[in-house]
Amino acid sequence: MTRIDTIPADGTTAVTVRGLVKHYGATKALDGVDLDVREGTVLGVLGPNGAGKTTLVRCLSTLILPDAGTAVVAGYDVVRQPRQLRRTIGLTGQYASVDEKLAGWENLYMIGRLLDLSRTAARRRADELLERFSLTEAAKRPVLQYSGGMRRRLDLAASMIGRPSVLYLDEPTTGLDPRTRNEVWAEVKRMVAEGVTVLLTTQYMEEAEQLASELTVIDRGRVVAGGKVDELKARVGGRTLEIRPTDPGQLTEMALALSETGLDGVAGSQIHDGMLVVPILADEQLTAVIGLLGARGFDIAHIGTHLPSLDEVFLAITGEKSSEQADGGHHDADDAQLKGAAA
Repeated sequence: MTRIDTIPADGTTAVTVRGLVKHYGATKALDGVDLDVREGTVLGVLGPNGAGKTTLVRCLSTLILPDAGTAVVAGYDVVRQPRQLRRTIGLTGQYASVDEKLAGWENLYMIGRLLDLSRTAARRRADELLERFSLTEAAKRPVLQYSGGMRRRLDLAASMIGRPSVLYLDEPTTGLDPRTRNEVWAEVKRMVAEGVTVLLTTQYMEEAEQLASELTVIDRGRVVAGGKVDELKARVGGRTLEIRPTDPGQLTEMALALSETGLDGVAGSQIHDGMLVVPILADEQLTAVIGLLGARGFDIAHIGTHLPSLDEVFLAITGEKSSEQADGGHHDADDAQLKGAAA
């Protein structure tokens, strides 16, 4: 699957957060958070449990008030213009917030009416979204009979009833099987292709790499890193050069040549899966390694560089995961407040 990476040339910002603070007693769930989300892109917000991700989403979706700082979403101030803002945003939280006793169609129709759509418009919108999310055949069945993946798709559909320009996805694929997760990713990509701006919180590194054009890493209520995926990997370091000779029998000789000249660095090179793996600390070292092997007459079939995985980057930036600081013990059980918020 291809990651979305379509940052507009004009760099228009859909979400701007400056110095956002939220306390739960003595706990600082958010401690001066700054971030920007450009229009038509996905910003991935990463962090261990208790980092403040869900609290950030709750503040930006008007479910709770921040204690300090400013946040402007789609041109509206989160604190001073909450009612106007609710008409431009959608939210899918960690737990599906649809009514299990109602049918899928009834859930969507009800939310449409709460958003002041006419009966005709609410019916039409419910039908459109059920078809889009492949739920038409289950439209009349109670949500209680839906699978986990179907509930998640219905929850996404509910978030789209009001045609939001900004969508918050708070760990949207938690607990889903790989196939259903791919289906959700496909829908998110389609939304972004249609111009929706997404703020995504996740602990799945693969999800962040698949969807996010930029990342923000939060730990203990503070932003500790940010940038594109490759930029964060480069910051952590640990780049390696992978060399595959045409003749595998030359691997040991190649390694010896680098060792004799000191070009394999302090850690030394390794032979793995038919390749010579060399830790690279600078571009000059990379150039020197390739030049030496060429000068020694080694026939090389493949050369590539490898950055650390996003998992490695995450652990390097945040250190040990901590469960001591929870997001204030507050979850998104009241996501329906936002989906059904009437002006």
